[in-house]
Amino acid sequence: MLFPCLPPFEEDFGGPSSAWHGHADPNLTYAVELVATMGLDKSGGKIATEKPPPTFGAAADGDADRNMILSSQFFVSPSDSLAMIVANCDCIPQFKAGLKGCARSMPTSGALDLVAKKKGIACFEVPTGWKFFGNLMDTAAPATSRTRPPTLRSSAARSLSGPGRTTSREKDGMWAVLAWLQILAVKTEQQGKLVTVQDDVAEAHWKEYGRNYYARYDYENVDKKKAEKMMATMTEQAGKLTGNLVEGMKIAKNDVFEYNDPVDGSVSKNQGIRFIFEDGSRIIFRLSGTGVAGATVRMYLEKYEPPTGDLSKHQFDVVKPLAEVALKLSGLKAFTGVDTPTVIT
Repeated sequence: MLFPCLPPFEEDFGGPSSAWHGHADPNLTYAVELVATMGLDKSGGKIATEKPPPTFGAAADGDADRNMILSSQFFVSPSDSLAMIVANCDCIPQFKAGLKGCARSMPTSGALDLVAKKKGIACFEVPTGWKFFGNLMDTAAPATSRTRPPTLRSSAARSLSGPGRTTSREKDGMWAVLAWLQILAVKTEQQGKLVTVQDDVAEAHWKEYGRNYYARYDYENVDKKKAEKMMATMTEQAGKLTGNLVEGMKIAKNDVFEYNDPVDGSVSKNQGIRFIFEDGSRIIFRLSGTGVAGATVRMYLEKYEPPTGDLSKHQFDVVKPLAEVALKLSGLKAFTGVDTPTVIT
């Protein structure tokens, strides 16, 4: 069952008094009516419903470049959504012959990388922003080249789960919803029973590839100058914290992400601050000016669990200890006066 994310064609998303609180993002916090209908609260926890929740729910924002996928009392992580579409790409007629490649923005979890490695296709890690994906999509390099064009992409900041084919561009949020419906339809026909997002796609995926427990914390409407000072301080520490222990976790690498475009040779610096730990966990910080008001500090948290591990935990619970480490590393509260995220996705 497909749900649109918007009130009936209201230019201001219903205004401040609407269930959407005037915000266009399709996420657990702002898509109040849809999330409740699917049997969840804004933290992704299960709630009681008058009727059994639908087996499928989806939302896209006004220009269709962001989306959210849900099932009955189940939320699909944006990063998982992309990885699962790539893993099941043979269900999509366009990709019957196989994918040429895929790409994700640096803050997006490494779930996609695991799928790409097993399928033997190119996987690119790029900064957040459409131009970087566009370069890869547009290149006419031969398929044997490392610059071969990907046909699915994810931009964790711009498009929450953002996979899209080469021709859909910034309408790829709606394309992702249709891709999920196609995958579910094909699997339902193959298995002779109604296939669900949770049991037959998500959990089956984790049993094969392991699970990248992942969440993004958004601190919205933060004082821009204070946030910039925090980011500058972390930038100055880049490369100096390797080997340090923070809350029992050893830092393997801390840097500022820099991207060398394989297509046009351009270099993009200052694309996010990374803390990578010896166990593979990651903490990423980015400052965004694309929010409704003020600056938005985005904090990305990721912890990998192999297929043999516990794959049934709530993702937000798993990464919560990482959030405490992130707050300590960044000094977020000291710099900005806030330590509670506005939105968790």
